[in-house]
Amino acid sequence: MMNRQKNAWPLPCPPIPEDPRLARIRDRDPTADGVFWYSVATTGVYCRPSCPSRHANPGNIRFHASPAEAHAAGFRPCQRCHPDETSFHHAALIEQACRSMDRAEIFPSLPDLARQAGLSPGHFHRLFRAATELTPAAYAQAVRADRARAALSTAETVTEAVYDSGFSSGGRFYERAGSMFGMTPTSWRAGGKGETIRFSLGTCSLGAILIASTERGLCSVLLGDDPQSLSADLRRRFPNALLTGSDPVYDRIAAQVIACIENGTMPDLPLDLRGTIFRQHVWAALRDIPSGATTTYAELAARLGSPGASRAVGSACAANPLAVIVPCHRVVRRSGDLAGYRWGLARKRALLDREAVPEPCPESDTDR
Repeated sequence: MMNRQKNAWPLPCPPIPEDPRLARIRDRDPTADGVFWYSVATTGVYCRPSCPSRHANPGNIRFHASPAEAHAAGFRPCQRCHPDETSFHHAALIEQACRSMDRAEIFPSLPDLARQAGLSPGHFHRLFRAATELTPAAYAQAVRADRARAALSTAETVTEAVYDSGFSSGGRFYERAGSMFGMTPTSWRAGGKGETIRFSLGTCSLGAILIASTERGLCSVLLGDDPQSLSADLRRRFPNALLTGSDPVYDRIAAQVIACIENGTMPDLPLDLRGTIFRQHVWAALRDIPSGATTTYAELAARLGSPGASRAVGSACAANPLAVIVPCHRVVRRSGDLAGYRWGLARKRALLDREAVPEPCPESDTDR
């Protein structure tokens, strides 16, 4: 019998690299919308890359250069992401509507906004919410709240601020003051007037740190590279308060806070968190996230009963005045990538590494 040659058996083939578009579908990447579309053989539909539907088996996915190409191949448009709509045109219409509300003295109604965009009210409402994660009414309320905060900073009286910010009556203004400011308009306008705030500057493994407290509790834990900029940040937040430093008693309290930050525990101190009612809810939910765990903006919004408010959740994280104590660093993008962090992404990564957060597992593909 003839002996087989040593290398007679076929050598293993190198693995075929994955199409990079699959990763963009798994991440539901909105920047891929309009670049390509994909269809799923088992369902007969085609989608945008950002479609919120559950992931399909990669073997069932085909790519298309346009909706027309997918339609010609026999696929129908998905009823969740509406891939046949001209997304860039609609994005321009939504942008125009937002600017219209930004400038308006009297906010246009939903039918008026839809008429200006040339769409039905229901269609416009859905597109607006998909683009901004707010309803048109909620967007108008946010604009009015921004105007109210600006007016309270410059008006001589609260009554003057009521009408400067577009409210038709003082009753409606005070009715919504809690959700806009998290306190009474008079208290917000005072900017800490009559309060004494003790603060201490120091250093920790994350850089410079400022810790400050009112009589009610810890009100600021700020991180940065420059101690002077941290002091200026505190002054901007409480422009009319009396700030006092170099207090040996308070320095010991600050050292306790720093020690807790370094070893990953929470200080047993009262907190004085000031913000809108929604932000208060977000900050409370953040404190429920255990060390070593992460969540996404969308998951946090859903947990608060506002599944469309992930951008508002992101804004609340950015406004968090208590670094680490309110652990907004534990919120990441759906893909697992780090999103913006008020005190820098390097500090966010360092905190997550310190807490030994495991790398997020990729979402499993299931047949659709």
